Amino acid sequence: MTRFPQTAFTRRSLLAAGAAAGTGALLTACGGDGGPGGAGGESGGDGSGGGWTFTDDRGETVRLDARPERLVAYVGSAAALHDYGVRCTGVFGPTVLPDGSPDVQAARLDVEEVTVLGNTWGEFNVEAYAELQPQLLISGVHTPPDLWYVPEDSAEEILSLAPSVGIRTLGPGLATILTRYTELAEALGADLAAPAVTEARARFDAAAGAVRTAARDNGGLRVLVISATADQIWFAAPAALPDLTYFTELGVAFVSPDNPEDGGVFESASWENADRYPADLILVDNRTSNLQPADLQERKPTWRALPAVRAGQVASWTAEPTFSHTGVAPLLEDLADAVRTATRAA
Repeated sequence: MTRFPQTAFTRRSLLAAGAAAGTGALLTACGGDGGPGGAGGESGGDGSGGGWTFTDDRGETVRLDARPERLVAYVGSAAALHDYGVRCTGVFGPTVLPDGSPDVQAARLDVEEVTVLGNTWGEFNVEAYAELQPQLLISGVHTPPDLWYVPEDSAEEILSLAPSVGIRTLGPGLATILTRYTELAEALGADLAAPAVTEARARFDAAAGAVRTAARDNGGLRVLVISATADQIWFAAPAALPDLTYFTELGVAFVSPDNPEDGGVFESASWENADRYPADLILVDNRTSNLQPADLQERKPTWRALPAVRAGQVASWTAEPTFSHTGVAPLLEDLADAVRTATRAA
């Protein structure tokens, strides 16, 4: 299997190069007091009215005698649920940096309060997972029916230990993904009427309006989104990614590569061809497996020569956003600021 950098989100293009609500008031236990939720035609429950059910985006329905409380999730899924008040006991995926500090994908999770079962692609401590006595495994789905970051070689054993829920995070639009995580959180006990949740939604709506205004007032600005590895630059295809598609709907004018590769998500080029697509503003993948602007400034002369870089018009792109209103709102605010203040650079 060809392994592309961690910028691509498909089975063949695996790993890429790589405001928050007050948690004290927000967090509940996984079997909290929030009302039952539903999804996919099935109703969630707390065990008092016929058990707990949830139909995921693979079309699979989990049925349990009671709402699950011992949750294990991909770090991005755990971060999204956390923002709605649902706590996971174990996580897998990029969670901590070598110095023990949180990875950017951990978002607002307290990484010291969760058991990290694996921190890189292919890592998943099955024995430690079993010791947690999991009642539900949760992850994203990029290529159905596979669960993101559940290793192929141990998936059968992992999935035999607890039922699983998968939420599509590549394919549906951003609004759909947010809705699905909200539905799952509610089914797991979240109180969607909690002030932290409603305030986050209001902040999200305001931030979306700010992006729309900035894009309208600075029309014609060309925005390029990239991931960066030591050997290649990866140009993102906005139409293939839920966040960039949503930003496009708000009026942001993204540069689209001509020949996206496997999965249609990215087009790669050598650093000698970093200037293939002229842009006024460049957004750079902020995942820790990718080179960041400071690294690029130091190591890549062709990066330093780009007009947007010379103009200082480089901002961050959260390639794997936390799919919650709390998680996306600050990304919209930062994008609005970047678009509002940029000028024609090329």
